[in-house]
Amino acid sequence: MFWQEDDKPQGFKVSDDIVDLVFDIQCRELPVDHAHELSVALEALLPGLQQDQRLGVHTVHLAGSQNGWERPDPRLGQRLILSRRTKLTLRVPKERLQQVQDALGGAELAIGDCALKIGKAKQKALSSQGTIFSRYVVLEPGEDSDENAFLQRIVAQLAERGIRVKKVLCGMTAVVTGPDGPVQTRSIMIADLRAEESVRLQQEGIGPMRHMGCGIFIPHKGIDAVKKAEDDS
Repeated sequence: MFWQEDDKPQGFKVSDDIVDLVFDIQCRELPVDHAHELSVALEALLPGLQQDQRLGVHTVHLAGSQNGWERPDPRLGQRLILSRRTKLTLRVPKERLQQVQDALGGAELAIGDCALKIGKAKQKALSSQGTIFSRYVVLEPGEDSDENAFLQRIVAQLAERGIRVKKVLCGMTAVVTGPDGPVQTRSIMIADLRAEESVRLQQEGIGPMRHMGCGIFIPHKGIDAVKKAEDDS
């Protein structure tokens, strides 16, 4: 863990170059490990999705799992039982907003044996909040058992991009199904970012497989929520 105190960021206007496009959906349930199947279904409607690193697909999470540090085990055959309030969210560059809305609005997808119908969308700006996290960041070989190696790599990569990390905390590892088999990932929270750093990291993400929800950052309630989730697990 890295932890260095700093002053709070000043006011900052969030750019709309990249936003979240939040779709209403009709879907009763989804497999817990649905990222790859969802990506394949969306790729059929949005050719080039997997090649455009600016375009990301959030995995579907329920309100009770939004802190990202707990997740049902797909090996137990569990499914996500969705509510009417559950949304499908894509992170989209401004110049592709209309294309994505036109392609997905009203579409019906098959995610395994689950039917998902996409409805209307609303735009949601990225957050200037200084604490953000990613549920899934793709690991390099050996990092599933070496948390420090993972942290050092992430901090070094962000430093090369001009983002000085002062506080970062790892969460649990998770295995997600990819196009070529299992993919090892780990959740990560980064705190006390300046507003412009937070927005940049949400815009750019980190690591591969953005089309499967990996390396996408969202606002987080903070360290207390992470500690509580770990204590309860």
